[in-house]
Amino acid sequence: MTPAEIQSLRVQANGLNFHVRSCGEGDRLALFLHGFPENSYSWRYQMPALAELGFRAWAPDLRGYGTSDKPGRMEDYAIETLMDDVAGLIDASGAKSTLLLSHDWGGAIAWYFAMRRIRPLERLVIMNLPHPAIMTRVIRSGMKQRLRSWYAMFFQLPRLPEFLLRSRNATAIADMFRSMAIDKTRFPDEVLDVYRQAALEPGALTPMINYYRAVVRGGGARRQESLGFPKIEVPTLMIWGEEDAALDKTTTYGTDEFVSNLTLRYLPDVSHWVQQEAPETVNALLAAWLQDREVPECGAGGKLIDQSA
Repeated sequence: MTPAEIQSLRVQANGLNFHVRSCGEGDRLALFLHGFPENSYSWRYQMPALAELGFRAWAPDLRGYGTSDKPGRMEDYAIETLMDDVAGLIDASGAKSTLLLSHDWGGAIAWYFAMRRIRPLERLVIMNLPHPAIMTRVIRSGMKQRLRSWYAMFFQLPRLPEFLLRSRNATAIADMFRSMAIDKTRFPDEVLDVYRQAALEPGALTPMINYYRAVVRGGGARRQESLGFPKIEVPTLMIWGEEDAALDKTTTYGTDEFVSNLTLRYLPDVSHWVQQEAPETVNALLAAWLQDREVPECGAGGKLIDQSA
């Protein structure tokens, strides 16, 4: 199966119209949640792989992204509303079971979705986004991660972030990928153009940034912290590119306090954009874990370690 077999759907969920990339068939849903400043295109390598494993792979453009609807208010991007979107997409799929896969901001939604048990999940996959309890702990305990997370505070400013990200044909959007990537060949101009053009669509950038505004200024993080962090019982795979310029590796330490069945694999020499930069390795880890085989460790360059040697 090849990425050419990925098709586009329009799906109504939680009162919005979502653009969803779809691949494969069946009543086992693999639902992919992307991060910032990405969209459903970021899962182009994983969707066919999951379809081959018997899943119906759905990757939506989250609200405010791509060609999905873009509500205008900051409050429309509250974390509770984002979780309701995921529930609506699961319901609209009609699937009998759900595997939730996520990266970056999608990971924040997925952590809370599993924690709050909004809908039953078969399994959970998180890529390069710390558990919220760990992130809160690390942010409060020292300056290192606060400095790495400077952009989240910058995004609280009105209008200026949008202006700077839009300027020079959204060069800053392309620079986010290429400057952070270790293997820059994974981000040729034709890939970066997908993300630049999406950000340049009228009205696109404010919704994308409103995720950060709603969780900070809108109080989403405080509301969720007040509810506590109950242990997640769903089997969980965490995949982490170690050369993440935005999130320190220490934000993964202690995750097993909050997840009863955790498999954690680090990819050395791989950046924050883990599923796009090391798709072969990520897909191999996913396949092993989903088939209940031993999940291999990774060595230099994010390559799988040959355990038979």
